Amino acid sequence: MVQVETAQLTDECINWRNTLRGYRNELTQNRVRLQQVSSRQLSRDQLQILEHLDNQLHIQLINIHDLKQAIKLHANTVGAEQANDSRLRDERYAAHEQLFDEYQRLDQMLDELREEFNRFLQA
Repeated sequence: MVQVETAQLTDECINWRNTLRGYRNELTQNRVRLQQVSSRQLSRDQLQILEHLDNQLHIQLINIHDLKQAIKLHANTVGAEQANDSRLRDERYAAHEQLFDEYQRLDQMLDELREEFNRFLQA
Protein backbone atom coordinates (compact mmCIF):
# COMPACT_ATOMS: atom_id res chain seq x y z
CA MET A 1 0.00 0.00 0.00
CA VAL A 2 2.85 2.41 0.79
CA GLN A 3 4.33 1.67 -2.62
CA VAL A 4 1.08 2.72 -4.29
CA GLU A 5 0.95 5.93 -2.25
CA THR A 6 4.55 6.73 -3.09
CA ALA A 7 3.97 5.93 -6.73
CA GLN A 8 0.88 8.14 -6.76
CA LEU A 9 2.79 11.08 -5.25
CA THR A 10 5.62 10.57 -7.71
CA ASP A 11 3.22 10.34 -10.67
CA GLU A 12 1.51 13.55 -9.58
CA CYS A 13 4.87 15.30 -9.39
CA ILE A 14 5.76 14.09 -12.89
CA ASN A 15 2.42 15.31 -14.25
CA TRP A 16 2.79 18.71 -12.59
CA ARG A 17 6.30 19.16 -13.96
CA ASN A 18 5.20 18.15 -17.47
CA THR A 19 2.35 20.65 -17.35
CA LEU A 20 4.71 23.35 -16.11
CA ARG A 21 7.08 22.60 -19.02
CA GLY A 22 4.17 23.16 -21.39
CA TYR A 23 3.36 26.44 -19.67
CA ARG A 24 7.01 27.50 -19.93
CA ASN A 25 6.97 26.80 -23.67
CA GLU A 26 3.72 28.72 -24.09
CA LEU A 27 5.02 31.76 -22.20
CA THR A 28 8.28 31.72 -24.13
CA GLN A 29 6.32 31.73 -27.40
CA ASN A 30 4.15 34.55 -26.09
CA ARG A 31 7.24 36.64 -25.35
CA VAL A 32 8.34 36.13 -28.97
CA ARG A 33 4.89 37.21 -30.13
CA LEU A 34 5.17 40.35 -28.00
CA GLN A 35 8.51 41.15 -29.59
CA GLN A 36 6.88 40.87 -33.01
CA VAL A 37 4.04 43.16 -31.93
CA SER A 38 6.52 45.68 -30.52
CA SER A 39 7.96 46.23 -34.00
CA ARG A 40 4.66 47.81 -35.06
CA GLN A 41 3.57 51.37 -34.46
CA LEU A 42 1.90 51.36 -31.04
CA SER A 43 0.28 54.02 -28.92
CA ARG A 44 1.70 54.97 -25.56
CA ASP A 45 -1.04 52.96 -23.79
CA GLN A 46 -0.36 49.93 -25.95
CA LEU A 47 3.35 50.17 -25.19
CA GLN A 48 2.62 50.28 -21.46
CA ILE A 49 0.41 47.22 -21.72
CA LEU A 50 3.04 45.46 -23.81
CA GLU A 51 5.71 46.22 -21.20
CA HIS A 52 3.40 45.04 -18.40
CA LEU A 53 2.69 41.78 -20.23
CA ASP A 54 6.36 41.19 -20.95
CA ASN A 55 7.18 41.75 -17.28
CA GLN A 56 4.41 39.39 -16.21
CA LEU A 57 5.55 36.71 -18.63
CA HIS A 58 9.09 37.04 -17.29
CA ILE A 59 7.91 36.82 -13.66
CA GLN A 60 5.74 33.79 -14.38
CA LEU A 61 8.61 32.04 -16.15
CA ILE A 62 10.62 32.47 -12.95
CA ASN A 63 7.69 31.20 -10.88
CA ILE A 64 7.36 28.16 -13.13
CA HIS A 65 11.06 27.41 -12.79
CA ASP A 66 10.98 27.75 -9.01
CA LEU A 67 7.91 25.54 -8.64
CA LYS A 68 9.34 22.91 -10.98
CA GLN A 69 12.50 22.79 -8.87
CA ALA A 70 10.50 22.54 -5.63
CA ILE A 71 8.45 19.69 -7.07
CA LYS A 72 11.59 17.90 -8.26
CA LEU A 73 13.19 18.21 -4.83
CA HIS A 74 9.99 16.98 -3.19
CA ALA A 75 9.78 13.96 -5.52
CA ASN A 76 13.41 13.09 -4.77
CA THR A 77 12.77 13.42 -1.03
CA VAL A 78 9.70 11.19 -1.27
CA GLY A 79 11.71 8.57 -3.12
CA ALA A 80 14.62 8.70 -0.68
CA GLU A 81 12.39 8.63 2.38
CA GLN A 82 10.40 5.71 1.05
CA ALA A 83 13.60 3.81 0.22
CA ASN A 84 14.99 4.37 3.73
CA ASP A 85 12.04 3.40 5.90
CA SER A 86 9.35 2.30 3.46
CA ARG A 87 6.91 4.64 5.18
CA LEU A 88 6.39 8.28 4.29
CA ARG A 89 6.25 10.75 7.13
CA ASP A 90 3.25 13.00 7.55
CA GLU A 91 5.41 16.01 6.65
CA ARG A 92 5.82 14.58 3.15
CA TYR A 93 2.07 14.47 2.63
CA ALA A 94 1.72 18.01 3.99
CA ALA A 95 4.51 19.21 1.68
CA HIS A 96 2.79 17.50 -1.24
CA GLU A 97 -0.49 19.26 -0.47
CA GLN A 98 1.29 22.60 -0.17
CA LEU A 99 2.96 22.10 -3.56
CA PHE A 100 -0.39 21.18 -5.06
CA ASP A 101 -1.88 24.41 -3.68
CA GLU A 102 1.00 26.40 -5.18
CA TYR A 103 0.55 24.57 -8.47
CA GLN A 104 -3.17 25.42 -8.55
CA ARG A 105 -2.52 29.10 -7.70
CA LEU A 106 0.05 29.35 -10.47
CA ASP A 107 -2.32 27.61 -12.88
CA GLN A 108 -5.04 30.16 -12.08
CA MET A 109 -2.60 33.06 -12.42
CA LEU A 110 -1.44 31.78 -15.80
CA ASP A 111 -5.05 31.46 -16.99
CA GLU A 112 -5.64 35.11 -16.09
CA LEU A 113 -2.41 36.18 -17.79
CA ARG A 114 -3.35 34.16 -20.88
CA GLU A 115 -6.72 35.96 -21.05
CA GLU A 116 -5.06 39.37 -20.65
CA PHE A 117 -2.48 38.51 -23.30
CA ASN A 118 -5.14 37.38 -25.80
CA ARG A 119 -7.24 40.51 -25.18
CA PHE A 120 -4.19 42.64 -25.95
CA LEU A 121 -3.47 40.79 -29.18
CA GLN A 122 -7.07 41.10 -30.32
CA ALA A 123 -7.24 44.83 -29.66
